[in-house]
Amino acid sequence: MRYQQLLVNTAATFVTMLVVMLCSAKLVIASQPIVIGLDADMSSVAVEGGQAIKRGALLAIDEINARGGILNRQVVLEISDHRGNPARGIKNIEAYAKNPNLLAVLGGVHTPVALAELPYIHKHQLIYLGPWAAGTSIIDNDYSPNFVFRISVRDAEAAKVMLRHAAARGISRIALALERTGWGRSNLASLQQHSEAYGISIVSVQWINWRQQDFQQEMRAIAQSDAQALFMVVNAPEGVVIANTMVQLEKPLPMISHWGIAGGDFAARIGLSTLNQLDFAVLQTFSFERNPQDEINQRVFNAYRNRFDTNAQRDSILGVVGLAHAYDLIHIIAKAAEQAGTLDANAVKAAMENLSEHQGLIKQYIPPFTPTRHDALFADDYFMSRFNALGHLEPYPEVN
Repeated sequence: MRYQQLLVNTAATFVTMLVVMLCSAKLVIASQPIVIGLDADMSSVAVEGGQAIKRGALLAIDEINARGGILNRQVVLEISDHRGNPARGIKNIEAYAKNPNLLAVLGGVHTPVALAELPYIHKHQLIYLGPWAAGTSIIDNDYSPNFVFRISVRDAEAAKVMLRHAAARGISRIALALERTGWGRSNLASLQQHSEAYGISIVSVQWINWRQQDFQQEMRAIAQSDAQALFMVVNAPEGVVIANTMVQLEKPLPMISHWGIAGGDFAARIGLSTLNQLDFAVLQTFSFERNPQDEINQRVFNAYRNRFDTNAQRDSILGVVGLAHAYDLIHIIAKAAEQAGTLDANAVKAAMENLSEHQGLIKQYIPPFTPTRHDALFADDYFMSRFNALGHLEPYPEVN
């Protein structure tokens, strides 16, 4: 009998110790900051875009922490550099999945990286926030449940805005210069799908590889195609190669570009003397110049100057779309986590899909997302910009 009582007491002690340990572990976790991961190119071809996303996230986190954080916990941004490499991106996702304090992963510029990460995002059921990469299939990914939410351009919609701009300028024949990736292929499909509706024919399709340094052969084909303008879907380094080749033509064609070139310091790389010889239009979703009297616009711009660059002007912030998208995404997921009352991805996902509205930097989202719509911006939210004499992007007046 005494032996049985000893076993009972030992078991009770063990259970008590286990409960205490579990409670202690939960208390330790609850006392630690909530982590939002940033998985982006912070050092390679799209570093300016990565930096802009980081800064937008930090500005939002500053505001969230100033009012008490999320679920009474402070928030920190943990940064991983994938350098535009899908394998590095996958490694970063796997590392974030091990963090019990993780709320979400904020992505970067590159569509190919985001597409490669999708199986791992859904394997680990991580909330993934897309502030830039525009590939349609990042959202239309066939995963159910779908843990990816995006405030950015959607390629299927981007084509409409670029084509509308060309048609408004009387352009009916275009050539395409596309990077040889999933992003380039996504845009080719969209442009082919919508071009006829705008009375535009695609007369030449040319491809460029990452870090390709010569575009002479492709430019000859474009020049011989009778195109009236060149559509570009490339990032800044390849955009510089194409633009430097275009300026050598006797009559350079107007260049209508997806926003990839805005993810790097395109103007500085090409030089103002060359840039000012070319007719450029660039897709955008946000500019501090468009609504400077808006209270949120003023507050965020002033916070940017105070935290990062006291000399910044409204048109001089590189990759400003990434800043704005990240800022709005962080505030929306903070609101969703508060509504869910937990960091559990399924609960936060449901809350993201059921927020009624959010007044953001870019616009008022009514609602931001739904169970069947994980993109927040569409063609009516995009506009075309042009480079001014200083190499800064400003809204294109005759379109906007």
